Amino acid sequence: MTFSPERSLHNPPPNHNFLMNCKIGFVGAGKMVSAIVTSLIRSGSFQANEITCCSANDGTSNALSLETGIHRCEDVAELIGKNPNLLVLGCKPQQLAELPPEIAKSTEGMIILSIMAGITLTRLKSAFPLSRNIVRSMPNTPGQIGAGITGFLFDSNPTEVDRTTIQNVLSSLGQVREVTNEIDIDRVTAISGSGPAYLFEFACALEQAGKEIGLETELAKDLALHTIVGAAKLMEQSNNHPEELRNQVTSPNGTTQAALESFAEDQLREIVQRAAQAARDRSIELSNA
Repeated sequence: MTFSPERSLHNPPPNHNFLMNCKIGFVGAGKMVSAIVTSLIRSGSFQANEITCCSANDGTSNALSLETGIHRCEDVAELIGKNPNLLVLGCKPQQLAELPPEIAKSTEGMIILSIMAGITLTRLKSAFPLSRNIVRSMPNTPGQIGAGITGFLFDSNPTEVDRTTIQNVLSSLGQVREVTNEIDIDRVTAISGSGPAYLFEFACALEQAGKEIGLETELAKDLALHTIVGAAKLMEQSNNHPEELRNQVTSPNGTTQAALESFAEDQLREIVQRAAQAARDRSIELSNA
């Protein structure tokens, strides 16, 4: 298709004055970009007239512009012509190669922030050789409701203004964590990037188990869903490690212990470890493709 174009950081309070001269452009207007745009405007980090988007000819940029009041461009060349300070690549990874070649010279002095999976810093530097700095990040789907966590990495040492800008933008999706080596992005992908799917699969398994032991379908679904949501909220709000929370639920020779012993016998932790390794290895393969 063609376009018609290890440092831990906590979420900062919005600081619009600090970023008041910054304009931001988004290539792509899907769910993750929409989540970022909506949150940035709601928090006051950016005004709608400081944000521009474009997308493939799929209607997403039209919808986002109408919903939020941001500017919309017909194609990526027009968007670059608006001279954004920060260009966010939120399109599909394969679309990077479809960007017009003249874009490389047009992005001089911009910060390039990629939220695309599998696109390395080397490929980004090749596509945008004149950019001021490049950031590779890996958000996850809970970012769509502001409950995500994103790992990110600068290509070169950023200024404090640049770091704060990136932190503000990615914080719109939830928590942010800066890593120091690019291989860590593949590791982040295996844990938090793919991690929500692991939890969704466990929810399906728990629901199925409920039905197998005789619960009605809707009840099994509700019990599985709310048990997972409630346990997650408890973990978030508790000062205790999940292992301690697990121990608090587990009475000697009780029902929970029986289930946990079954997990241990089937090597649940080893299963999860192998799954994460498979995801990490695949992320590396895709990055090198």
